[in-house]
Amino acid sequence: MPSITPKSLKHALEGRDASALIGFYVDDAVIQIIDRDHTPSAPMELRGKDQIARYYEDVCGRAMTHKLESAVADDAHMAFSESCAYPDGTKVFCTAMLDLDHGLIRNQVTVQAWDA
Repeated sequence: MPSITPKSLKHALEGRDASALIGFYVDDAVIQIIDRDHTPSAPMELRGKDQIARYYEDVCGRAMTHKLESAVADDAHMAFSESCAYPDGTKVFCTAMLDLDHGLIRNQVTVQAWDA
């Protein structure tokens, strides 16, 4: 499996490549998502590759654009920000912090904000 890097993340996100994104996670990875529907006290949690796969297949299947705005990484962590837009003009911005395990994502916390 390929290790995640800012360059490989950019390619997968902007290309809406669900398969590549799923491949960046260890089998028992956890993603927490905080947004308008999932507060910090009760974030949405995706546990394991099956749930993560369904999430990315849904997101990447939507008619929307993704742009990696910035990303920084070291051997154990990566952080990035991403802006997205739907065809109707609705915008989404997210930022995420990743804990890496041998180049793959073990834990991720994402905070996203949507246009009203």
